Amino acid sequence: MSLIQPIYPASRYDPAPLIDLTSRAERERLSASALKAFFHLVQRWGVRDEDARSLLGGVSNGPYYNWKKQPDRLLDADVLTRISYLVGIFKALNILYGEKLADEWVRLPNTNRIFNGRTPLDYMIRGGIPSMQIVRRLLDARRGGM
Repeated sequence: MSLIQPIYPASRYDPAPLIDLTSRAERERLSASALKAFFHLVQRWGVRDEDARSLLGGVSNGPYYNWKKQPDRLLDADVLTRISYLVGIFKALNILYGEKLADEWVRLPNTNRIFNGRTPLDYMIRGGIPSMQIVRRLLDARRGGM
């Protein structure tokens, strides 16, 4: 019996290569720009420093304010992953909504059953990376018309 191999249609889509966050060189390359983007988006969203530190995984005051003054730091894979999700959320919000709503959305109570009346910001603070991933997927699905 011969196995039939599926034939996939040709596509011009090539996924971007995965970034190896275990590589120190990759983390060095990404860290400063990731922190700059993070501080920009929390400023636009009007996120308090305490909540911003929680979004980064519970960073204490000292390192947080050092990162804010001098973003040229080496971040670990966890913090880079968190920032990546948040930047994707920021981008999706700005594609979906006007600037004013995009900047307010994370702080508005949301009746979507995912949030259960809480704000998306609260949901992401409480749920960490898994909840950031869910919010990102929700917004990407809305962008795709789902």
